[in-house]
Amino acid sequence: MSILSELNTLFEAANIPVETGVFSGVPPDEYLVLTPLTDTFAVYGDNKPLADVSEVRISLFSKNNYLQRKNQLVRMLLQADFVITDRRYIGHEDDTGYHHYAIDVAKEYETEEI
Repeated sequence: MSILSELNTLFEAANIPVETGVFSGVPPDEYLVLTPLTDTFAVYGDNKPLADVSEVRISLFSKNNYLQRKNQLVRMLLQADFVITDRRYIGHEDDTGYHHYAIDVAKEYETEEI
């Protein structure tokens, strides 16, 4: 399983619209966009990587008060064993009316045999 597939499954189960890269079509008043950030090998044994750490930025776009949704997302992510590496308000997009809040997460996966 990959970090993107895990996040998609988590958010779809909570009925939160989510897409990777950019939201296609007409966006609802509240939605998420997943942007992959890094994939690094973190643990080595016998000169071979044993763990792959993947990081993703979760961008929350909301025309409403984003704070309640942000808190819900943080609880969901922590319960699903994601590491939250950063949280920040990016700003209000005056041209679209959306608040933009970003949550960066990381998760470690065992590498597959190479």
